[in-house]
Amino acid sequence: MYKPKNTHEKILHRLRISIGQLQKVEDMVSKGAYCLDVIHQSQAVQRALKQTDHLILENHLKTCTARDIKNGKTNTAITEVMDIIKRWS
Repeated sequence: MYKPKNTHEKILHRLRISIGQLQKVEDMVSKGAYCLDVIHQSQAVQRALKQTDHLILENHLKTCTARDIKNGKTNTAITEVMDIIKRWS
């Protein structure tokens, strides 16, 4: 089983999984699969993308946000992160 080594690889790995799931949804729709089965698979794609977003945000906080705070750009860094969080609501 493939084990990603770093954050960048983890993000790419999760995105590839999401792409595969989305292709499955497209295939299901093309073949006329049962609607609720399609929805379940679509929801799985959405969960996978949300997990990817969380991983990207965590990485951003550990790298870019931390750097900006150290460089005295605290308000800018907080505003940037809060804007993303507000979009999730």
